[in-house]
Order: sequence, then C-alpha cells, then structure tokens
Amino acid sequence: MKFQIEDVTVYFPYDHIYPEQYSYMIELKRTLDAKGHCLLEMPTGTGKTFALLSLITSYSLSKPQSPMKLIYCTRTVHEMEKTLAELKILHNYQIKHLGPQARILAIGLSSRKNLCVNPTVVAAENRDSVDAGCRKLTASWVRALAEENTDVTTCEFFENYEKAASAAVLPPGVYTLQELRAFGKEKGWCPYFLARHMVQFANVVVYSYQYLLDPKVAGIISKEMQKESVVVFDEAHNIDNVCSEALSVSVRRQTLEGATRNLSRISQEIDRFKATDTSILRAEYNRLVEGLALRGNLPITDNWLSNPALPDDILKEAVPGNIRRAEHFLHVLRRLVQYLSGRLDTENVEKESPVGFVASISSHAGIDQKILKFCYDRLHSLMLTLEITDTDEFLHIQTICDFATLVGTYGRGFSIIIEPFDERMPHIPDPVLQLSCHDASLAIKPVFDRFQSVVITSGTLSPIDLYPRLLNFHPVVSRSLTMSLTRDCICPMVLTRGSDQLPVSTKFDMRSDPGVVRNYGKLLLEMVSVVPDGIVCFFVSYSYMDGIINTWNDSGILKEIMQHKLVFIETQDVVETTLALDNYRRACDCGRGAVFFSVARGKVAEGIDFDRHYGRLVIMIGVPFQYTLSKILLARLEYLRDTFQIKEGDFLTFDTLRQAAQCVGRVIRSKADYGMMIFADKRYSRHDKRSKLPSWILSHLQDANLNLSTDMALHIAREFLKKMAQPYDKTGSSDKKTLLSQEELEKLGDGSMHEMSY
Repeated sequence: MKFQIEDVTVYFPYDHIYPEQYSYMIELKRTLDAKGHCLLEMPTGTGKTFALLSLITSYSLSKPQSPMKLIYCTRTVHEMEKTLAELKILHNYQIKHLGPQARILAIGLSSRKNLCVNPTVVAAENRDSVDAGCRKLTASWVRALAEENTDVTTCEFFENYEKAASAAVLPPGVYTLQELRAFGKEKGWCPYFLARHMVQFANVVVYSYQYLLDPKVAGIISKEMQKESVVVFDEAHNIDNVCSEALSVSVRRQTLEGATRNLSRISQEIDRFKATDTSILRAEYNRLVEGLALRGNLPITDNWLSNPALPDDILKEAVPGNIRRAEHFLHVLRRLVQYLSGRLDTENVEKESPVGFVASISSHAGIDQKILKFCYDRLHSLMLTLEITDTDEFLHIQTICDFATLVGTYGRGFSIIIEPFDERMPHIPDPVLQLSCHDASLAIKPVFDRFQSVVITSGTLSPIDLYPRLLNFHPVVSRSLTMSLTRDCICPMVLTRGSDQLPVSTKFDMRSDPGVVRNYGKLLLEMVSVVPDGIVCFFVSYSYMDGIINTWNDSGILKEIMQHKLVFIETQDVVETTLALDNYRRACDCGRGAVFFSVARGKVAEGIDFDRHYGRLVIMIGVPFQYTLSKILLARLEYLRDTFQIKEGDFLTFDTLRQAAQCVGRVIRSKADYGMMIFADKRYSRHDKRSKLPSWILSHLQDANLNLSTDMALHIAREFLKKMAQPYDKTGSSDKKTLLSQEELEKLGDGSMHEMSY
C-alpha cells in the first residue's frame, strides 16, 4: 500500500498495516523532521522493523536532495540477515512503483569470519584466527614479497579485487551476507574488502552495535559516515551495558603470562631486523620524532584496530621521546606487565580511581600518564614496522596496551577493581584486574554528537524515562506504544504462593527453602499437564537452575514432568544449547511437547523466539536481579547515584524488570500468536515493581490475576486455552480494528488515528 504522512509518501509492501505501525511511523517522522534523537518502545511481533525501514527509506526518497543514509545496528548476525531480508521485500515494492529512481544499495557488514570466501582462511576456528589468516595473505609486505618470490602465497580473491581497482563495485540492490559471499565468489573478488569499500557509498548499512560504539572498530569502519545519517539501534534495551563494556578491559594472570611471551617474541623480531635491516627501525623512529600521524594512509589490509579511547580524547601530539625507540618501548611494557602482576598478588578486594592508579604506576614503575596514553598506538606502529601478520598470537599484549591507553586517558567514569577470586567461588584463586567503565554515556556521546538522528528502539524499554539519564541525552520523542489486538491473546499472571499457600520467591533467605523449591516444581508439573506444545521456564541464574533441577530430580518431580513433556536445558556451552534448542523444536513439531529450562540474561533470553507452538507458556521463576555483591555493580551504582542522581534501588529494579520483560516477551511474536506469562514470585505483586513492566504487558494484566496460588493459575490457564481455541476475526470489529487497509487509512484523519494508538 501507498499512503501519505504529511509531505512524505510512504511505501509499505503489504495490503494492511497495524495501527501501532502507523503511530510508530508518525513518531519517527517527527524525529527526522526535528533532526533529533528518539526513544520508541513497541511490542514484539508488531512489525517494528518494517515500519522503521518503510518510513526512513520513503522519507529519503521524498527528499532526494538530502544525502540521507540509514545505519541500522543489530545485536546478532541472525537479526542482521532478517533485517536485510525484510528490506529486500520493501525495496522490490518501491521499484515496482517508482522504477529505477528507487534503486538503493544496501549491504550488511560483518567480520571476516562471516564474509571470507578463501577456504584455507575461513577454516580457522575463531574470529581472531580468521583475521590473522587473512593478514598473512594480504598484508602489503607479504604481497610485495610475493612479487619477487612466487613461492609466497597470497589470496587470489583479494588480488583479483585489487586488480579490478575502481571497477570493483557492487551494483545497486540489497545484499545479505550470503549474497555478498556468492557475488564475491562469482566475480572472484574478496567480499569482505568489497563490503568495507562500499560502506561509504551504500544508502543502507546494517551492522553490529560495536561498529559504532566500540572506538577500536568504529575508528576504522565508521569514520567515513556522513552527518546526515540516521542511526537505528534495534533491540536496544541493553544499550547502556553494551556502551559500558565497549570501554572496559579485564586483565588476568593468563593475560600477563601471554603478554610476557609476546614481548619476548617482539624482542626477537627487533633483534632480527637489527641484524638484517636497521633502516626500517630507524625510519620508524624518524617518523615518530616528526610526530607524523601513526596511521597515515595505511593500506586497508594493514589497518589494525583503532585506538581504544574515544576520538575526541586522543592526543594529537607526538609520541613521547622515551618510547620512540622500539627497545625502550618494550622495556616500558615489561615494567608495566611486572607492575600489574604485582597488583594481582593480593588477598583483598581493592578499588581505585584511574587517577590514583596512574599515580601508583608512575611512582612504582616510573611510567607517566602520557606514555600510558600512547601505548596502544605505539604498539600498532611497532607491529606494522616488524611486519607481524599473526595478530591473533598477540592478543594478550594488545589487551595490556588497551588497558594502559584507557587508564591513561580517562580520570572520571571509570574504576579499577582488583578481585583475588570470584566471590561465588572463594576457595579458587582467580585474580582479575578490571578497568570498568560506569558511564554508558561516554561511548554513545560521539554517536549522538555526530549523527543527525539516533533512534533507540526495542520491545522492552520500560521504564523509558531512565534511558535519557543513563545515556545523558535529550530525546525529541519518547513514546511507549501498546499493541492493538482483536482478542486478549496475552495472559500475564502473578503467582505469589503454591497450592499449600506457602509464599514463593527467589529472595536470598527463601530460595533454598525446600517448600519453595517443591512449590515451583508442583507449579511446572501442573502446567505441563494442561498446556499443549512448548513451555519455556526462566531461572535467575545458572547456579540456581542447577540446584533446583537437582532437587526436583532427587524428589521425583522431574520424572513426573517428563511423563508429560521432554525436558531440555540451556548450558553455558553454545553448541550444546543450540543442539538442545533444535531438539526442543523437533519435540514441539511432532506433538510430543517439551519444556526448555533457560536463564535470564543468558543467550536464549536475548535472541531466541519461541513463537507459535514453540512457546504457549513462559514461567519466570523469581526476580532476575543482578548479583548485588558484585564489586563492579556496586561501583557503577555509586557512580550513577553521584553523577546522575539515579538511586541504587531504582536502577536495580529498572534493570531487573527489563530482563524479566525480555524473557516473557519471547513467547508472543505476532498478533495471531497467543501465550501465557507467569511471574512466579511474591515480589511481583508489589505495585512499585510491577508498574515498571512495559505497557503492552500491563494492559493485559488484570487485577484478578495479581495474587494467585498454583491451583488458581491452573484454572485461569485452562479457561484461557479454551478461549484461544475458538476461531477469531483477524481484522477485528469496526470499533477495534487491528488491521487497516489503504482506504481505512485515508478515511481516518490523523487525529482519530492518534486516539486509536494512544
């Protein structure tokens, strides 16, 4: 369908549109018109991605004179592929109506691991090894050597890409990662470097959050992006955590041991160069004396990761004199590794500010702040000079230089926390030194400053008012949209007690009470006997899940559950969990039914959909608070309180309920779907906790479902399933429309449309 929103003709590839999609588009247009940033929450399964892509590409088409680019950030490769597939449908529709003028170039950009087509390189088991394998074949000095010596192998795909020069371009179209690889194979060009090159010319770029938020990656991938771009962070409920992690570094014993080995190897390389060709080292020294930019115009293949500090905070000065010589720099790094090693030999938890830590390094190891700031760039320059290609071997020394540069650059918003062991396993010594960033606004500030509009959107942003404070920005639009439904296909319940009227909760003083564990088991047992197909059960942590399953196994409850449905469990191993999920789906497909035990904050809670018969009920056992004795969490809470006046309790509740909402939201993925959600903990009955859940869940949470025992929940489940088994009208009655045709859209004025969606 084709319709107008003020002066923009929106192309939408379906015959009907949801009212909330239309409202979402109106809010988006307001944001783009105001050239500002926005926060938009819209329930899962309501076509958020299509609404976003339709409005932004149509807006761009209506203003051909403005060079607007869409940068769409997703969390996973799976989401990236899904977004590009949806964009392809939309693009074909626009071409059908507008012809060649609607042509765009849209590409997904991912790591070499996902784009490389060279069989020998891509066979490596992890991303770092693939990156290093690529460098071994494409580095400028390797290629120069290959010209003189035919025995030196290079990458034929990269060589063909280089030979094609300006002819190596992607024709307009929408390319998923798979299609990029297929195009590269067909032409004999390297898809990774082709995509990297085409990013600056593409109208739509889809890639991971890190490409914008992590300075090391953003410095080489996103520096070309123009200001007129619109940036979308999809599924952005955890964006504050992603920002903090982008500027945090952990150093363990293994890191320091690996760094020591790396330094010995670098030292050998320096000696080799001194013996054969001292001019190279002298040329590097002269370049540093002149204070030339370390990067210069490096060939794209030699580009390593950028500086870990944010662009505005990097010194535009010459490298300090005492680390210009390679041997002197190595000596400094050895002293730094020795100092950090000494700091890890502690029996007490220590917390320090970066300023105090830098002063301590200066007095004990004689390394001043300016030297620390330049560690990362100086290492990069040295590794290029020494022509080192196996960068995966040098990850440990890179981490140390990462740490040094960050600690030397930032005085505020960070803490250094040294822990001699994990508090949950105090008998196993595992010392770790963490530079932890507490201020999420640091990493995202360059994005807000640089781009015209930033859209932060997800199905669970409630409570939405905390994000502007956490990320320190002023949105021009901040809205939470509800879900228009023809039938009440979501049934949330708060279960506070078992059939024996004993309260249930995962509060620390109650969680191991045999009565509570038994009641949780009885709840699941009753539900598996009446709910068809798939049930997903979320626990607050892996250790609690292990404990409770063991108890159920000993008491025979697990055996009884398995008489009704098969049981599958998420573990911390990705391969095992993928296999378990696959078999869970097969059990649901063949009608046997299954239960999936999972963990809040785990991989499954974040990215796996349990739509249709894969999830008819989700049980959230307990309230998934973060581990509140974590020193990093306590330091972050203290920082948020002092800097942004966010109370500890407010942040913990906000963080917990967005996780709980994320877990239960897995169960409903479209309006034709239906599912029940049980919040099994007496604490959910408190209004101050419950009110922080997203409005689309709260609007279906009836007062009668707020304080249930197991048998009451069972009765409600039976009634709900009977009701859902009846046929229903998908488009809805005239007073409660959930699907609007083009005629109905045109009939409705903007005013009445707004009334429907609010």
